[in-house]
Amino acid sequence: MIDKLRDFVEELANTEVTPNVYNQYSYAFKESAIRRDNLSIYLQQMSKIKPKIILVGEAVGYRGSRLTGVPFTSEDLLVNNMKGLDLFGKEKGYRLLSEKDKLLKEATATIIWSTLVKYDLVMLAWNAFPFHPYKAGNEESNRTPIKRELQIGEKALVKIIEMFNIDQVVAMGNKAEESLSKLGINSIKVRHPAQGGKNQFEEGIKSIKEVMNEH
Repeated sequence: MIDKLRDFVEELANTEVTPNVYNQYSYAFKESAIRRDNLSIYLQQMSKIKPKIILVGEAVGYRGSRLTGVPFTSEDLLVNNMKGLDLFGKEKGYRLLSEKDKLLKEATATIIWSTLVKYDLVMLAWNAFPFHPYKAGNEESNRTPIKRELQIGEKALVKIIEMFNIDQVVAMGNKAEESLSKLGINSIKVRHPAQGGKNQFEEGIKSIKEVMNEH
């Protein structure tokens, strides 16, 4: 499995992206080595945990995985972890691009992991487009991935679902659901927690937990 995961990270690093997209694993940027390492650590941890559910988001954000390399994380979450979660932290080998006093937090990431902790669920985190799309001329911005970009992300999405023998796919938001349905992958849709969607996201996760408890 370790070889498969290594190949997976390499493929991401060598993926050609569209204009106004940042490939945070690319060999074109020296600091990407840290992000590739972080993603490798995360995937190896997940391969030991063997989650049966994958939570698929839309794309990478500039305050999150663009910096850390790990889906749905922030600098703060990556190195300080979160109470009740045995996944992140410096002691696991995760590193930041640079040492600094004030670490960025990311609201969506915090909501996602705290909700999963609350309902005692383990999900593999991934994005339909695993790179960072930004508005022209402003890398510190996020934008919705276009159709061509979602197509670029399909290969990695299918591969990660297969590698981890995922049973249940959860789409976080409309774009993620669109990508999955195009691939013929059935998913349960939950509200994206951004823009006031926290409570609805939590309700969605809670109902997934209830369904699992019935089986």
